Amino acid sequence: MVASLEKNAPHQVVIVGGGFGGLYTAKALKTANVNVTLIDKRNFHLFQPLLYQVATGALSPADISAPLRSVFSKSKNTKVLLGEVNDIDPKAQQVILGDEVVPYDTLIVATGANHSYFGKDNWKEFAPGLKTVEDAIEMRRQIFSAFEAAEKQTDPEKRRALLTFVIVGGGPTGVELAGAIAELAYQTLTEDFRSINTSEARILLLQGGDRILPHIAPELSKVGAESLQKLGVAVYTNTRVTNIENNIVTFKQGDELTEITSKTILWAAGVQGSPLGKALAKSTGVECDRDGRVIVEPDLTIKGYKNIFVVGDLGNFSHQNGKPLPGVAPVAKQQGEYVAKLIQRRLKGNTLPQFRYNDVGTLAMIGQNLAVVDLGIIKLQGFIAWLFWLIIHIYFLIEFDTKLVVAIQWGWNYITRNRRSRLITGREGFVEAKTANNSVEQPSTPATAECKN
Repeated sequence: MVASLEKNAPHQVVIVGGGFGGLYTAKALKTANVNVTLIDKRNFHLFQPLLYQVATGALSPADISAPLRSVFSKSKNTKVLLGEVNDIDPKAQQVILGDEVVPYDTLIVATGANHSYFGKDNWKEFAPGLKTVEDAIEMRRQIFSAFEAAEKQTDPEKRRALLTFVIVGGGPTGVELAGAIAELAYQTLTEDFRSINTSEARILLLQGGDRILPHIAPELSKVGAESLQKLGVAVYTNTRVTNIENNIVTFKQGDELTEITSKTILWAAGVQGSPLGKALAKSTGVECDRDGRVIVEPDLTIKGYKNIFVVGDLGNFSHQNGKPLPGVAPVAKQQGEYVAKLIQRRLKGNTLPQFRYNDVGTLAMIGQNLAVVDLGIIKLQGFIAWLFWLIIHIYFLIEFDTKLVVAIQWGWNYITRNRRSRLITGREGFVEAKTANNSVEQPSTPATAECKN
């Protein structure tokens, strides 16, 4: 089936992906003289920065999601299609969704990123990451099932393994997960069980670099590590995971190998571009970096195709300081708004200077009343940073009712120190961690390579 363009129809803009990049592109085009088609395999926009709160029972999935049709119900030039784009035909200017094609004049690809296990893809089954609602629900199931299984376990060693939580990756997601699990074990759940003392839980945060939160000022990174340690989290830096097998995490510090037995291993370490990046590389010849992100031009187009843009986590924009921009929501938001403005300028025969990211700062929640905020000149920590973090995240939620629900839920959680969404769903019972046999060394890959199968 082919969706044809009417003669003299407005400029056709197709956006693939309803994350921050795609969403803000479409929102910025809502009054433009163009037709917009937004395609996503999900019917909702997900506020990924708060996924960890779903995984730890503070919020439910609906609290951080917004139906795309609802978001664009009043944008009369915007059509939402539910489907997964399998391929792109740049010569015919079409995107392919199964047996259907959608033509475009301008294409924006904003399909984000997936987890990277640094060549050890068989770890994925044993150490879940946190990118989707399903990831968060599975992670929540594993965390709370571990406490439930420990309540029934009489063997001290097996109970200790059940109450050991290992988080791999010391970026914002890993730090926030570690802090939230520590609050669960040492505060929220302390009166809920009869056979176990949840405060005996061990939470380990493993970071490959020399400090956690590497994109934040060193002094704030130090504050973050100290705050986590006060909560009861053991922070390991300069640490590389070398194996996950039989519920044992093996990690290396210098020449020393350490093994930790844990039933709950959570992955927050690396990302790689979505599969559509490979499809785009195959059809256009564009290059990708070693993480599968598409190399983009200074105006966010791809080489040789001025009508194809890549925004958000899927793109590698290295024109500002020689390093790729971080995969965070503000980057995707600003890129989406830039592309929308550039499209409108082009239709009038004008253009824009190259994209330039305005760094609005880095934030990380450590725990209740504990956060770090790096705004460049201004650096905050403690309660003020925590309050700032709350306000910013509520502000960037998409719909008003979602903002209201989350604000009320956070207020109630603050007063009661409880988490109302502690539901174990999905597969019933506690599933023993599976095993993965892996070699120690990670593959060495060039910094830039063609992204081809």
